[in-house]
Amino acid sequence: MKKGFGGDAMMNGDALLERLRAEKERRISGGIYHELQVRMTYNSNHIEGSRLSEDETRRIFETNTVGSAAHVDDIIETVNHFRAIDFCIDCAEELLSETIIKQLHYLLKSRTSDELLPYFRVGAYKERPNMVGGVETTEPQNVAAEMERLLRDDHAKGRIAFEDVVDFHYRFERIHPFQDGNGRVGRLIAFKECLKHNIVPFIIEDVKKHYYYRGLKEYEREPGYLMDTCYDGQDTFQALLTYFQIKNP
Repeated sequence: MKKGFGGDAMMNGDALLERLRAEKERRISGGIYHELQVRMTYNSNHIEGSRLSEDETRRIFETNTVGSAAHVDDIIETVNHFRAIDFCIDCAEELLSETIIKQLHYLLKSRTSDELLPYFRVGAYKERPNMVGGVETTEPQNVAAEMERLLRDDHAKGRIAFEDVVDFHYRFERIHPFQDGNGRVGRLIAFKECLKHNIVPFIIEDVKKHYYYRGLKEYEREPGYLMDTCYDGQDTFQALLTYFQIKNP
């Protein structure tokens, strides 16, 4: 995959955020807010195993109904993801914090069957060790300290570029602070931070998830794999901006 708009793809002031907030507030149908909700939610959930199609995701967003039999958790997590995107739009300018990150997890996983598991903590860090793709992650007792360090390092930076957002995403996924839902929370964080820093966000399409997983797995050895996949996802988002006539500088 080639590098597209890349880290220099900056937004024209707050044009995207202003448009998203206006369309969200007025519940405008058929605009970029509408398409962002459907496409980002479908792809992010599908990467993590949701069985809902894009059409079913669209129907839930547009009518709050499902036309066919579907797994209850898939439906709940789809609606939850819509709410989590709204939260990112609402708090876009705020400094990223553990409170925001935990709230994203709460919004995503509340009312799901995971909430009934005795060891699963919705909106709180994991109690049991977990692995991702056979790779060890941070042990539960070390998560709080690692998250504090991750945020401290991020806050110490000056101007945030797209590459910084992607690097934070990798480091967050490497910690894997929650029992489940880390991928979606991590991509939501990246979306919020792109809005905050006037950077074109990215959408990782489900059909490209293998490139995405390879990028995460190989990042320490070759960061270009993940960067290129996220640049490609940025091109996907840029196509929406172009269609809805939201211009870059």
